Amino acid sequence: MTFTLAFRNLFHDRVRLAVTLIGILFAIVLIAVQLGLYLGARQIIASPIDHANGDVWIMGYGNKNFEEAQPINQRARFVALSTPGVASVIPMITSFVDWKKPDGGTANIVLVGADPEDGAMVPWNIVEGDTTALGTRDAVIVDKTYLEDLGIKTVNEIAQVNGSRVRVVGLTDGIRSFTTTPFVFTTLPRARSLLGLGPDQISYALVRLDPGASSDAVSAALQARLPDLQVLTKSEFRMRSLNYWMLSTGAGVALIGGAILGLIVGTVIVAQTLYSSTKDHLNEFATLRALGSSTGYIHKVILAQAALSAALGYVLGMIIAMLIIFVTESMALPLPIIMTGGLAVLLFGLTLFMCAVSAIAAISKVTRIDPAMVFAR
Repeated sequence: MTFTLAFRNLFHDRVRLAVTLIGILFAIVLIAVQLGLYLGARQIIASPIDHANGDVWIMGYGNKNFEEAQPINQRARFVALSTPGVASVIPMITSFVDWKKPDGGTANIVLVGADPEDGAMVPWNIVEGDTTALGTRDAVIVDKTYLEDLGIKTVNEIAQVNGSRVRVVGLTDGIRSFTTTPFVFTTLPRARSLLGLGPDQISYALVRLDPGASSDAVSAALQARLPDLQVLTKSEFRMRSLNYWMLSTGAGVALIGGAILGLIVGTVIVAQTLYSSTKDHLNEFATLRALGSSTGYIHKVILAQAALSAALGYVLGMIIAMLIIFVTESMALPLPIIMTGGLAVLLFGLTLFMCAVSAIAAISKVTRIDPAMVFAR
């Protein structure tokens, strides 16, 4: 009877129900998009580090993220190789540099230099060409998301990096940058040449450990041997990059703030409609009290109304949110919106919480009902 009464109260006024569902739907879509963008941003920030084949990173002091690396001397590589627990040390170069488009104009790129045979960082999700082509003269690999930004349409087109000729030999799909600056992959020697670096200069030394070696222990030993450089485990460097882009720049705070705003707006709208519905049915609730129904039973009816509203609003909101995600995926936007199973469960929990909080005002109104008002009618 609880859900039957709640269902009838909810659907008695279809206009009010529509307003309630619109409020919940708006909140769900806004929260889903904001948190989906947050997850998408975290994924693309961490993606280069996650795909790098190294347990410990050696870098210059002050490096806050993967893209902005300062050159260091390759001597650090040989020091690391003599450290217990180290299996191999692979050099890599990353740097911002100008890309000159074939038809004129320039774009800023992040040049990533690493030899594919070393496996430090091999371009992933390749959809055209392959990494072996990087061994040919002037070869680079770019992501198809940024073809228009780079002024090219397909492979084998010619451009310039820092005044030197390069040729696109392969395309990847989904290797995006949080700064929307395209990643351009090439070999280590070619990256040095394009950037004008010396033969002993690198950006990172990626350390691979012996089986069973502790990354924390090796990291501490390397830091003691290389006091002028920064030594971080993979997880530490990943967290540093995430904190820099998501917190220091305020991007993550803005996205989470938008999600909280959606939750507040949805709560207010649902609270207003539930309170209004309860107020319109005060005589019916007073009749139930006069017939002996407990306060707890009436509270259950109101909470059931809130739960039904949450379920209906969640389904409609998720349908629209998934349509938005599908459209953005087909458009290949630089910042993707990600929906995971965990996020879907979280959204349902937030919807239930929002509607439960909204029911408090209605419950407080019912609590003050005097059953005698039925006999005064």
